[in-house]
Amino acid sequence: MKVHPAYGESSLPHPNYRLPEANVHFDARKDIEGWQSLDYEDQLWGYATACGEYPCLPWNKVHLRPFPNWKDSGIIRYDSLKTDEAGKIVGFLPKNISITPYLKIKADAGKLIDIRTDNYKGGSEYNVRAEYITKEGVQSFEAFNYMNGHSVVYSIPQEVEVIELGYRETRFNTELEGSFVCEDEFYNRLWCKALNTMNLNMRDAIQDPDRERSQWWGDAVIVSGEIFYACDLNGKLLVKKAIKNLVDWQKDDGVLYSPVPAGSWDKELPVQMLASVGKYGIWNYYVYTGDSATIKEAYPAVRKYLSLWKLDERNLVKHRTGGWDWSDWGQDIDVCVLDNAWYSLALEGLANMATLLGDQLIAEDCLFKMKKVREAVNKYYWNGRLYRNPFYNGRTDDRANALAVLAGFATENQWKTIQEYLSNYQAASPYMEKYILEAFFCKGDIKGGLQRMKNRYQYMVNHRLTTLWEDWNIGGAGGGSINHGWAGGPLSLLSQYVAGIAPLTAGWKTFMIRPSDVLFKKIKCSVPLGQGVVVLNMDAYQRKINVDCDVNQNFILAVPRTWFKGASLCILNGKEYDIQELKGIQNKKISFDSEDTQSFYFKIVDQSVQIHII
Repeated sequence: MKVHPAYGESSLPHPNYRLPEANVHFDARKDIEGWQSLDYEDQLWGYATACGEYPCLPWNKVHLRPFPNWKDSGIIRYDSLKTDEAGKIVGFLPKNISITPYLKIKADAGKLIDIRTDNYKGGSEYNVRAEYITKEGVQSFEAFNYMNGHSVVYSIPQEVEVIELGYRETRFNTELEGSFVCEDEFYNRLWCKALNTMNLNMRDAIQDPDRERSQWWGDAVIVSGEIFYACDLNGKLLVKKAIKNLVDWQKDDGVLYSPVPAGSWDKELPVQMLASVGKYGIWNYYVYTGDSATIKEAYPAVRKYLSLWKLDERNLVKHRTGGWDWSDWGQDIDVCVLDNAWYSLALEGLANMATLLGDQLIAEDCLFKMKKVREAVNKYYWNGRLYRNPFYNGRTDDRANALAVLAGFATENQWKTIQEYLSNYQAASPYMEKYILEAFFCKGDIKGGLQRMKNRYQYMVNHRLTTLWEDWNIGGAGGGSINHGWAGGPLSLLSQYVAGIAPLTAGWKTFMIRPSDVLFKKIKCSVPLGQGVVVLNMDAYQRKINVDCDVNQNFILAVPRTWFKGASLCILNGKEYDIQELKGIQNKKISFDSEDTQSFYFKIVDQSVQIHII
């Protein structure tokens, strides 16, 4: 055993305290030539010393890695190179990606080379860079502390001859199988930027790639939803690991906290934890995977944590400050309404888990508490137009009203005034914006949701950067990271509600395809399922829908009723039917299922279906 003498401590500044990684400092003059070879003579090296028997501290029990090692591109050349005014060489990457930088040079000994990305201070804090001190002659070097950015900046002394510069992209080992394309290029760019942001936030945990590299579970809830609509089965394993991390690190008193694992943090963010254990967190994992074993494993921790939350004499939630009393960045935050909505969504998640696992008493208790909270919120916080705590002095909170809708507090009549308000007032950060947009879509207002989405994301989407940000402006709230997974909610929302592809039973055993033609007349969307991929092609101009799957699937296809107005013929998988005959179609592969005021529904048990209304 030997400490490699070429590695040492870099000059200042070091990475910010949140990162476990250090800068790389490598002095090639001290390198051990050939030490990786099997025939290297290492008899003078010291022997390793046993410091304890397994499972001793600080490692404790080891766990099998639950997904493959990173996807590795090998060394590739930059898209282009240029020398800036300061004489630094800048290598341009195709987009914001995670890389390890590489160089091959000819130099005299003792020349210092600094390597960093343009994102070295992403999110207001230093991350990692590399220092390389040359040896004599031709040499190559790769810095193995991964970095991310749109370009890599090499500070190389002029007397050094550059032979080759390149990089190795590494990322989570998943195939990005999802896609979304419509007629409006804005939404296509937004979906793709969200995809790239998600990709950078997937590593050994769900984490941002620069300032923190930590698994904050409020972020993880939103990123996990994106993973379900973009990634193959490996991606779902990352969400499973995140759930196991969360519950495995639960404190003895029942408190859940994130990021975990962490050596410098153990503080509860109460409403982020409610989001984690609720309908859009752990339960959503089950909806998209059908993995009941993980639900069974997480269930005791969720029950224990929710037992810490209490109702007051009015049946409203008693506020928990936790270790960090945070609900969102931004202004006009009505904490009391948010507490009750998040708690109700958490109870809904627990009730679903309890029902799945046969714990009916707990399920009934959760439903009873949800009813009490809903009635209390409407009694004490509904002012006739909107939800607001009467003792709250700010402007009525858009987040709180949207979350109240998602929690089931609002009737259809109440939604009308909430809808009007949400269409005109914007205060939430990109984190809570996802839930505001979801409120529109859940209530069937696809057009309103898409209009707000465009208003909010216009500047971000039109910007040259290829990822989505922590705040609406670069350098804004929270440090203003230019790559923050919580901003990517539109990815899942566009695929789930606009293309209309969503599970009906857990794990995609059955699913719905209900594309909206309210704003877009052409949509092409692919979604990874439990098995294979489904591809939707809708052309409302020609009144055509094509669905193709890798394997036979069981799904419901919704066709807009408006398409049938003035029509006389339906061509279904190449066979012609009179419009009046459609309700009588009954065979093994396709049959008429039902209708409502919006659509006709067909049950499909097949690999593909084509419908053309004439």
